[in-house]
Amino acid sequence: MTVRVGVIGAGWIGKEHIRRLTDTVTGARVTAVTDIDAARAEDAAAPVGARVLPDGAAVIAADDVDAVLVTSWGPTHAEHVLNAIAAGKPVFCEKPLATTAEDCLKIVEAEMAHGRRLVQVGFMRRYDAGYRQLKQVIDSGRIGEPLIVHCAHRNPTVPQSYTSDMAALDTAVHEIDVLRWLLDDEIISAQVVLPRATSKRFEHLKDPQIMLFETAKGVRIDLEVFVNCQYGYDIQCETVGEEGLVRLPDPAAVGVRTAARHSTEVLTDWVGRFRDAFDTEFREWITALTAGDEPTGPSAWDGYAATVITAATVEALESGRVVATDLKPRPACYGGAA
Repeated sequence: MTVRVGVIGAGWIGKEHIRRLTDTVTGARVTAVTDIDAARAEDAAAPVGARVLPDGAAVIAADDVDAVLVTSWGPTHAEHVLNAIAAGKPVFCEKPLATTAEDCLKIVEAEMAHGRRLVQVGFMRRYDAGYRQLKQVIDSGRIGEPLIVHCAHRNPTVPQSYTSDMAALDTAVHEIDVLRWLLDDEIISAQVVLPRATSKRFEHLKDPQIMLFETAKGVRIDLEVFVNCQYGYDIQCETVGEEGLVRLPDPAAVGVRTAARHSTEVLTDWVGRFRDAFDTEFREWITALTAGDEPTGPSAWDGYAATVITAATVEALESGRVVATDLKPRPACYGGAA
């Protein structure tokens, strides 16, 4: 079986996923593409022999589309995901699932009413080999119960359009999702502490930021978000348990000895760091659909939780207070209490 995929949104990430579904993943074919810019849609569709359709509704309704990929502007995500659920078609939505908690809950409720999972959210870190090794160690009990997690998310630079709230909404959101998954625990509060600001930032930007989270089981998480670190793209995660600790490995890189120095390369962007994770994410999504199974990746509930927690983190940044996340009780169909 070949899964025929319709793509809504043909920007950079949309084109990259079209390439991935065409050249890297087996069992998938992109058959329809739409974008607010018709020329951009044509540019993405032509190389893979896909049709260009006028809008997202047309893609979802198309007879030659079995599943939908949403890579459009964030505020449009809820509309397209809800339409896909109404059509009974599996839908992969890049983060955010929706930009408000209310819209996320509408998606959750629509999926529950449908009776089976259709939605997967594009949090690719769960598919990274290093993070999967990290989870295996934590789940095995080798380090005992987790107590503390130290994280860092560093970018060399960001454009002037990057704003202080994006540190939570666009950057830390990946840690927020992957930490919930790693710990099998829920984040119940957020706080943001501002150290001395780097002189390398644009004047409007609060950078770096230290985000402090508490989980329902009492684990304390500190996350450094530093988006003008200059030296490279650097993702760190260390979990301290009762009997040991486990640390996320850095990407493999050769060691070079020359001119009395020993050095290893540091990556400069997220594309190189998580390319393999993106590939694995889509392989597993298509494999599940080919087998007629429900998607097993981040769910609509995970998308809701990420939106609520990032909003609480922005509120903490702006208010200087510790902010409770006030998540709704998780439904049983998403792994909550019956």
